[in-house]
Amino acid sequence: MRRDAEYFAEAELDLVYMARRLRDALKLETLLTDAGFEYLVETGTYTAGFLMKRDLTGAFFYVSPADREPVRDLLAKNGYKPYESE
Repeated sequence: MRRDAEYFAEAELDLVYMARRLRDALKLETLLTDAGFEYLVETGTYTAGFLMKRDLTGAFFYVSPADREPVRDLLAKNGYKPYESE
């Protein structure tokens, strides 16, 4: 279920996915909600492009550390590539 930032208070959340398209973000919200996970979605910018770099806006999905691995498994099983920190 989608939650506001206030719901998680001061809890440290883990980034599990970055949707570059609205269509992907909406599908992922449905997937996480149907599975019963609590998550936070925030918009943010990311840099894309090889020769011509530009800033784009995406939807960043965060979950609590306890849900991180189950959510990553769910994403992988449904054809999404979970976010990998660098």
